[in-house]
Amino acid sequence: MTLNLLTPAMAGLLDRIRRARRPPLHALSVAAARAAYEAGAEVLDLPRAPLPDVASLTVAGRPARRYAPQARPLPALLYLHGGGFVIGSLETHDSLCRHLALRSGCAIVSLDYRLAPEHPFPAAVDDTWAALQALLQRPAEAGIERLVGVGGDSAGGTLAAVAALHARDRGWPLALQLLITPGTTAHADTASHKLFAEGFLLDAATIAWMFDHTIPHAHRRDWRFAPLEADPEGVAPACVILAECDPLVDEGLAYADRLRAAGVPVALELLRGVTHDFIKMGRALREAHHALAAAAAAIQEAAHR
Repeated sequence: MTLNLLTPAMAGLLDRIRRARRPPLHALSVAAARAAYEAGAEVLDLPRAPLPDVASLTVAGRPARRYAPQARPLPALLYLHGGGFVIGSLETHDSLCRHLALRSGCAIVSLDYRLAPEHPFPAAVDDTWAALQALLQRPAEAGIERLVGVGGDSAGGTLAAVAALHARDRGWPLALQLLITPGTTAHADTASHKLFAEGFLLDAATIAWMFDHTIPHAHRRDWRFAPLEADPEGVAPACVILAECDPLVDEGLAYADRLRAAGVPVALELLRGVTHDFIKMGRALREAHHALAAAAAAIQEAAHR
């Protein structure tokens, strides 16, 4: 029944993945899972767009990369890559960041935050917050005009939501939090986690593998891991982009509802018939182009507030 929810293009991609018979990430060592994700990260992603300004830099002691469509300081978004806090890198999200910069007319600063299990929770949160502070206080050091917001996908969306809450608590202004298929809950127990537990790209066993590498069960209701536990009143306006056939969709919708109930402006995009990570499948899915356009428009709007 649930397979009928998929678009024909998405169903075809999942069938190709199944027929390839590659071992799931949770069956691999951490090193092998990272290598596998890196090898396949841009197979379906759009070609890397040429930009006049792509520069390696260091932000708050961590490697980062600046993408800009013009060779001058521009308003910027801090971007956190996905990967369940365990996998993912600057390279796996290079194409995505290039297209966000090109389409928004703004700079994207992608951060290489520390990964678990070598650096368990809250290392990634600490790295994100340190980078956000550095970019807000000393934007010229990163070659940007000013920081207008923070964003990310999957675990990076979680980090972005938490960073927006941190900024709110310090009274530092952000014009946008861009949350693409974010995780927001303490435990993988929503209806969508059960409905899409197997066969929809991100499965229950992989989520459990990532969580277990990142944080003990006893600490998972910490709002820095599960932002749905926090009071979001006064946080930055949000653009929330979700996939219908994603274990994380219910918690993404719940967070969007929580933001709205707290008076936070929310632009919600729910893409039907696609799975987690769809935004990185632009070679095959028109929904990826729609999501990229919505994200870029949100960044552009934030830059003009």
